[in-house]
Parts: sequence; structure tokens; C-alpha cells
Amino acid sequence: MKRNTKLRILAASDLHGDSSLAKRLASKAEREKVDLVVLCGDLTQSEQSTQGIIGPFIKKDQKVVLIPGNHESVATADFLAELYDATNLHGYSIKVNDVGFFGCSGTNSGIHQLKDKEVYELLKKGYKYIEGTRKKVMVTHVHPSNTKIEKFSNFVHGSEGVSKAVKGLKPDILLCGHVHEASGIEEKVGKTRIINVGRTGSIIEI
Repeated sequence: MKRNTKLRILAASDLHGDSSLAKRLASKAEREKVDLVVLCGDLTQSEQSTQGIIGPFIKKDQKVVLIPGNHESVATADFLAELYDATNLHGYSIKVNDVGFFGCSGTNSGIHQLKDKEVYELLKKGYKYIEGTRKKVMVTHVHPSNTKIEKFSNFVHGSEGVSKAVKGLKPDILLCGHVHEASGIEEKVGKTRIINVGRTGSIIEI
């Protein structure tokens, strides 16, 4: 892929073990000719239903990056990534066409929670390896605190750790999910475009 050409991605979240949805998303990625698929957590339903979630994308020769949500552990995300030759961005980063992707589950609910300080440190760790890229994309499961997305739920709170990373690291884009009711909602915090990518997936050109 040539440097500085546009990167086209499909980003989706909260599949919750729905293999039929995974197949539809893989077909959408193929139809839209995307360069990368980004899965923003809650791939499974409470650690169950891991079958048929990443495979449909791989069968269509699509490159996949993912992070865990509050329904699976980092170990499960690592297992899926290793099994399907995908990349788990939790505390990690990759470069694709001079766009840097870095991420962290950012989970502040469920059984796989992280403290805000841990979230920020993991995001900062991934960010330092992609600092020189032309665009930077942060991938989390949960949204930042005190944002529009937070108002779509009375019980799902945003993450102060993610919010600190948005303000301190200033990524160009933040991709997240978690609040199903906020699917497709976009807003800006400083220079960062925040997108709740939703279950049906968002096509984004960078």
C-alpha cells in the first residue's frame, strides 16, 4: 500500500457472539473495499460464542484489529487474535498506510474492569510507537466521560482514563462502542473526532 493514500476501514462493535452479524459485516467490508476491519470490543457474550466471529473476515482476506470489551478478557481477545492472525490492540499499536492505531479495552463495567490510571497508561504505551504517523486512531470499547454518548444511557458511564487520553494524546479519531443506543453518534472533543461505531459498522476514510 502506498504511503499517504487514503485508508478505508470498517469499524464495528458489540457483536456479542452473533456469527450472522459477523458474516454481514464481512460482506459489507468486501463490498466497500476496505483496507482494514476494526472491532471495538464485546466480540463475545460473556466469554461464550467465540465461533464464527473473526473467521468470516479472514475468509474474505480482510485484515482485522480488535480489542476486548467488558464481555471478554484480554486472554480471550489474545486467543482470537492468535487463532485468526489478527492483532489485539490492547496496550499495543500498529501502523497501516502511515496511519497509527493504538488501543485499550477501557472497560469500566462488568468483570473485566480497568482503573482509569491503567487505561491511560496502556493507551499512552501504545501511542508512543505511532507518534510519527500522519493520522492517529485510538480504539477503545467505552467512550470518554462527559461526552454526548454518555447521555444515551442512565447506567453506562464514560471512562475518565479514555477522556484523559483524548485530551492528552489528541488522536485524530477515537473509535468506540459499548452504548448500543448511541450507535452512529459522532462528536468532537478538541481535535478528536469521536465515533460510536455501532453493531452495523461504520465506514471511515482516513
